[in-house]
Amino acid sequence: MNDISWFKIAPEGWKHKKLKYVADFVGGGTPDKANPEFWNGEIPWVSPKDMKADVIFDTEDHITTEGLESGATNLIKPGAALIVVRSGILRHSIPVAVNSVPVALNQDMRALLPHEPLDVGFLASLIRGFQRELLRQWSKEGATVESIEYDLMASTEIPLPPLDVQKGILAYLERETGDIDALIAAKQRLLGLLAEKRLAIVAEAVKRGLNSAGPMRPSGIDWLGDIPAHWEVERSRWLFSERDQRSEAGEEELLTVSHLTGVTPRSEKDVNMFEAESTAGYKLCFAGDLAINTLWAWMGAMGTARVDGIVSPAYNVYTPGPRLLPDYIDALVRVPAFAKEVTRYSKGVWSSRLRLYPEGFFETWWPVPPMDEQHAIVRHVAAETAKIDRLRAATEQSITLLRERRGALIAAAVTGQIDIPEAA
Repeated sequence: MNDISWFKIAPEGWKHKKLKYVADFVGGGTPDKANPEFWNGEIPWVSPKDMKADVIFDTEDHITTEGLESGATNLIKPGAALIVVRSGILRHSIPVAVNSVPVALNQDMRALLPHEPLDVGFLASLIRGFQRELLRQWSKEGATVESIEYDLMASTEIPLPPLDVQKGILAYLERETGDIDALIAAKQRLLGLLAEKRLAIVAEAVKRGLNSAGPMRPSGIDWLGDIPAHWEVERSRWLFSERDQRSEAGEEELLTVSHLTGVTPRSEKDVNMFEAESTAGYKLCFAGDLAINTLWAWMGAMGTARVDGIVSPAYNVYTPGPRLLPDYIDALVRVPAFAKEVTRYSKGVWSSRLRLYPEGFFETWWPVPPMDEQHAIVRHVAAETAKIDRLRAATEQSITLLRERRGALIAAAVTGQIDIPEAA
């Protein structure tokens, strides 16, 4: 069935038409990347990574006039089309935007060019208001990756009020959603400040201790600076040993190592990444071990495991000695200054492809507080970050509710369920 039943409830005077009868569809493509004459020009080239806002002013990549004329893609005039992500980053949503400048499209994009009596802004609001429903309608049933099918999109009936009513609805939504958007933006700024404060609390505790009035001394290590006078400083080669034990059957819990969440069971994360057919031969990682994502160590992808499991054979696993608590280690390696420090000992031609191998890791320097202080630091960090995490969770929940309110408002407006005097 290629129509959506809840569009059938509409005020008198509204029509319903299939999308293909009120809009033209234009695809995109990629000019030959081996031809330098086609790239780094003046024409913005839209790909899924550019779909972060409702309006496109510029893009990360650009092509030349020669690249456009090669026939691989099409030029879309500003303001006249709605750009939709066809595939690539769809995760239960349909990113849409209107271009404010002429743009070309890559193959994962579609441009919808409405013609009267359909306003491009009204079509954008319609899709934003019913993203989940439309994505189910436009995706092939049973597909492992969400992607929009042209024939399903084109054959969907949409509500079509008179053009002046559409413009009245858009004016109403601009006023009403503006306040919601401002509140969402303020809460997102708060999330940023909370993240900064969380990092500052952890960094101060693991690098300076809890007694701010105590005597300090230079550590001799740039990333550490001054440390409590009674703390020791030691190379990691004397604090850790490498573990390179392999799983025979690969039946242990598979662990992931991320710069965002540290070491966590893969089963607890919502990931769509490629998964190997067999994990036999993966490295064993026991609770308390330090696991480092070799390729992304420079971003801080490391942490201590809280459960026994296995990690990719491309990762490195280290067992701490008796002088460091696993929870203290986890807090320390998650400090951005430490991630920056390990880049000095990483190898690679490109900054984004640096790898931290064991010989480099064993060159790093660590602060070693007395064990009773490590326990106190861990308790302090846990208590203070828990307060911030509770506020962060409450703020994220309020943002979710605001976005749901925004979506419901748009959905009701574009289907005529709200009495809008200006659009009557």
